[in-house]
Amino acid sequence: HSVREGRLEHTLARDLVPGDTVCLAVGDRVPADLRLFEAVDLSIDESSLTGETAPCSKSTAPQPAATNGDLTSRSNIAFMGTLVRCGKAKGIVIGTGENSEFGEVFKMMQAEEAPKTPLQKSMDLLGKQLSLYSFGIIGVIMLVGWLQGKHILDMFTIGVSLAVAAIPEGLPIVVTVTLALGVMRMVKKRAIVKKLPIVETLGCCNVICSDKTGTLTKNEMTVTQIVTADGQHAEVTGVGYNRFGEVLLDGEVIHGYNNPSISKIVEAGCVCNDAVIRNNTLMGKPTEGALIALAMKMGLDGLQEDYLRKAEYPFSSEQKWMAVKCVHRTQQDKPEVCFMKGAYEQVIRYCTSYHCKGQTLPLGQQQREQYQQEKTSMGSAGLRVLALACGPELGQLSFLGLVGIIDPPRSGVKEAVTTLITSGVAIKMITGDSQETAVAIGMHTPLPCLSLLLNPSLGSVAVFYRASPRHKLKIIKSLQNNGAVVAMTGDGVNDAVALKAADIGVAMGQTGTDVCKEAADMILVDDDFQTIM
Repeated sequence: HSVREGRLEHTLARDLVPGDTVCLAVGDRVPADLRLFEAVDLSIDESSLTGETAPCSKSTAPQPAATNGDLTSRSNIAFMGTLVRCGKAKGIVIGTGENSEFGEVFKMMQAEEAPKTPLQKSMDLLGKQLSLYSFGIIGVIMLVGWLQGKHILDMFTIGVSLAVAAIPEGLPIVVTVTLALGVMRMVKKRAIVKKLPIVETLGCCNVICSDKTGTLTKNEMTVTQIVTADGQHAEVTGVGYNRFGEVLLDGEVIHGYNNPSISKIVEAGCVCNDAVIRNNTLMGKPTEGALIALAMKMGLDGLQEDYLRKAEYPFSSEQKWMAVKCVHRTQQDKPEVCFMKGAYEQVIRYCTSYHCKGQTLPLGQQQREQYQQEKTSMGSAGLRVLALACGPELGQLSFLGLVGIIDPPRSGVKEAVTTLITSGVAIKMITGDSQETAVAIGMHTPLPCLSLLLNPSLGSVAVFYRASPRHKLKIIKSLQNNGAVVAMTGDGVNDAVALKAADIGVAMGQTGTDVCKEAADMILVDDDFQTIM
């Protein structure tokens, strides 16, 4: 939707020009780079451009010039190709097509030439050697014939005939057929190979660089830990926005209302929530989707329909909490119940008691210190921590507990990485995400030697964080200069340049962007990292 001459009208993205006003709503894909002048609770998923798993909160406040170099710090710009997760906004078009940040990456990709594969280099060398030997043979035969007194033209004809006979005419056919057979075997493993020589390159690859978001992980936030107010620690299995997984407490599966402390946390997270999951597709914020998925695993996802919402206090980046006032549909004559979720430091301020095995007990300093330690511990493990509470009024809430949310590794990735490392292949994770998240995923995967981006010794580094497209390109080039045959896997716009520069670029078929698939040499149809093996 764009505003022209004071009228709101539908406009194709290709028809937008700098100066147009564009209106954004939930679910919209941003059609061009926009400078925001109006934003209400706006969160945009920039994972395909920057690698950040968490949606970025946007505002209209001007940015200091010093921070303009970092895409993630430009909170007043909505970038082309990113997705609006929540809120609404208006912005003025400042860049379209090649003049947008998306276009800058595309221009970098076009300027980058794809390197020759090891097979192509070997064939080139063989061709040069055969040519050299052929000329040598012609020269020797002509010289011998001339010394024997034979006609020089006859000797030249004989020499050329011998040189032509030395050329293996069947070699290109044999190589092509062999590679075609390899491609057919790869198709059975659901991998589309765009260039024949890539099959051989995959076999001699000794370094695999992988993006994190959407490649090693599914880019779907998932609750993995629950800590109740009375000190119980539960683990949650499963990945993504679906009901596949279990809540385990000391090895025992918790379902429904088996455990009052855990079910109360799930109830609060489900009711104080605006997200919807349909057909394993999320509509809303990823963190809220993770809480709905948790309720689905517990069999409590119908709780949202059991309550009538009377009032709502929406989330904002300043207050860092959200609350709703509800009544149960079957008990509308009873007092309203308030549910709250948000950052621990903010939620605990509204709590005067805590929930303990179905009872409400006064909240003391000892409990506060214990919860703070739990929150710090979960945060250091790379988890996003949400606190939950409920009660009759905002100032009289009962603290329920904490949930830890992360975008976890895909199933099978850990085993694949372990197998590749034991086979002598070095695995390096290059992500635009934060240090804590990168290290947490690296330790789950498990990558052997964690280090930082600025370490000069690339060989020993396994995890690179806050990496831009230019950083990824430099890392690939440095590894190639050290003699490595490098494969790069990715799914976002920010991976496209590195995919083209690598000896073999591997794109994700389901979650990958069109730019990424265009730059890649091979596409994994079902996004399964194990196919690379």
